[in-house]
Amino acid sequence: MDNTGYLLTNLGTPDSPDVADVRQYLGEFLMDPYVLDVPYPIRRLIVSAFILPFRPKKSAEAYASIWDESGSPLLKISQDQLSAVSAELKAPVALGMRYGQPSLAQGVDSLVEQGVDNLVVIPLYPQYADSTVTTSIDAVNQHLPDGVTARFITAFYDDPRYISALASSVKQTLPATWDHLLMSYHGLPTRHLKKADPTGKHCMQRADCCAVASTAHATCYRHQVFETSRALAHELELSESQYSVTFQSRLGGGWLQPYTDQVLAELPNQGVKHLAVVCPAFVADNLETLEEMGLQGRETFLEAGGETFHLIPCLNDHPDWINALVQILNDDSDAG
Repeated sequence: MDNTGYLLTNLGTPDSPDVADVRQYLGEFLMDPYVLDVPYPIRRLIVSAFILPFRPKKSAEAYASIWDESGSPLLKISQDQLSAVSAELKAPVALGMRYGQPSLAQGVDSLVEQGVDNLVVIPLYPQYADSTVTTSIDAVNQHLPDGVTARFITAFYDDPRYISALASSVKQTLPATWDHLLMSYHGLPTRHLKKADPTGKHCMQRADCCAVASTAHATCYRHQVFETSRALAHELELSESQYSVTFQSRLGGGWLQPYTDQVLAELPNQGVKHLAVVCPAFVADNLETLEEMGLQGRETFLEAGGETFHLIPCLNDHPDWINALVQILNDDSDAG
């Protein structure tokens, strides 16, 4: 008897855009040592004294700008993905968020209650990072009951099925008129890349480190971003001048560059008046895509002299993506 079940995981969302709920969510998120990677006493001081007294109000306003009658876009889309995958796999499938509800523990529990003793877990982040993938792996492993095993799909940044689905989605939603495609990825502190480097001497040690073959690439977010971008550009038949790769959502200095907001302000002066933007670090629309890019990014570009700004939706429950996701999960199940 096959007792395999599947757990889809994502970052999570506050219960509501109210300040209290956003504060609770941010507290859980920022106290994760994989996110704010400093010793606990320093992390506690930074979060409690310098972030939570001030940031929740501004973040709550941002969440309120994208909230709709169905609630959190990320949660609604994740539930849609769950339903679509469940219909195709004909096996137990659950959803768990690293922060907020439904929790990873609830996701594991729901599968175990259905008799599952072998979990296939896919954190829904195409590119690997400790602050997204490793923290999810640790959280799942901490909650596994005795006798239950888990296998993890840690990245799918260059899987041809993911790239094909992404390219199909972009082609279907590109506007009739566009000058340039901006591929904007979530940023990371460069120190995170160095910490994830198993060799300890490759990532960020030379200008072309991402282009030089290394075992470090298996856990190098920056390398995987560039590989996704090249593969997508190839599928779309874009020349190097037709697209750019940038990094958004930075907090302070020392993060991956170039910064999306700065590039958005510069592009109109470089002759780009009609911009299309895609966010391949995400497979579900969320605060960073809908508010940071769709509202703030749009305003930055248009105020700098741009004429049209088109945000391409994330893969969400696009049929090609659901197909690809099911095949990826099936392949791992068969391999087990």
